[in-house]
Amino acid sequence: MKQARLAFRLALPAAYRAGDFLAFHRRDAAALAERVDGNALLKGIVWAGRPACLGVRFGARQAAVALVVDGAGAVPDADAARRMARRMLGLQQAVEDFEARYRGHPSLGPLIAANPGLRVPLLATPFEAMVWAVIGQQISLAAATSVRRRLIEAAGIRHSDGLLCHPDPARLARTGEAQLRAAGLSQAKAAAVATLSRGAAEGTLPFDAWADAVPIAEIRARLAAIRGIGPWTIEYTLLRGFGHLDGSLHGDVAVRRKLQRLLGREDSISAAETGRWLGQFTPWRALVAAHLWAWHPPVPLQPL
Repeated sequence: MKQARLAFRLALPAAYRAGDFLAFHRRDAAALAERVDGNALLKGIVWAGRPACLGVRFGARQAAVALVVDGAGAVPDADAARRMARRMLGLQQAVEDFEARYRGHPSLGPLIAANPGLRVPLLATPFEAMVWAVIGQQISLAAATSVRRRLIEAAGIRHSDGLLCHPDPARLARTGEAQLRAAGLSQAKAAAVATLSRGAAEGTLPFDAWADAVPIAEIRARLAAIRGIGPWTIEYTLLRGFGHLDGSLHGDVAVRRKLQRLLGREDSISAAETGRWLGQFTPWRALVAAHLWAWHPPVPLQPL
């Protein structure tokens, strides 16, 4: 089979946490669409309508990136591929500025000390992040991972190296709500994914264009107008798809539980109170939420 290939290298900060990036893409143990081997990731994506394999291999202070697209044709757009890789790796996130500002904060400082250099790994495209966010609404990570796997299997886009590829908007727009339901999505989620896919395929929801110049207010307004898309889904998409670090994930159950432990509270903390607490860290609220996700509070000693 003829293939188009592109390879380049990206410089990494001295404290770059490659393990976080690899762990994020290793969440599905079945490894049908993402395969982590040692210090490298292989991920199936769709590039310009064709099955493709994105490879990221970490070395000393650099990441070697390769994109292999099935089928004859021109070499992939190097600038577009580089922008995608930089977003995925979180290299556009000014975490050094965040840490310098809040390292001495009485509550947040210990979280930064526990996970210095923490960045938010992104999915390959904002559309993939949007689909993942819809799937993950109000269900566990394990359940969401299973549904996502079945969705990718149903789409049936396979790269020549064997990896399945997360479907692009055009493929999902042709899939139909019945097949989405069969993959495990609820009726409301299937309808939302179908609407998002049609919008992205037709250009009324220009996820790729938004990725290069993120109009936060417009994205929020356009997505909020779609039935079944709520605040958590929008903010999670902005974080994992666009790298927007100031979304308020105050409705996230894990964020609220970790904040309760951090503040030493016996009573649960409401979403509204969590939102007020996160608000003091604008424009870094989503990054603070990521630190809460990553924080593993010490287990209290039990009396003998």
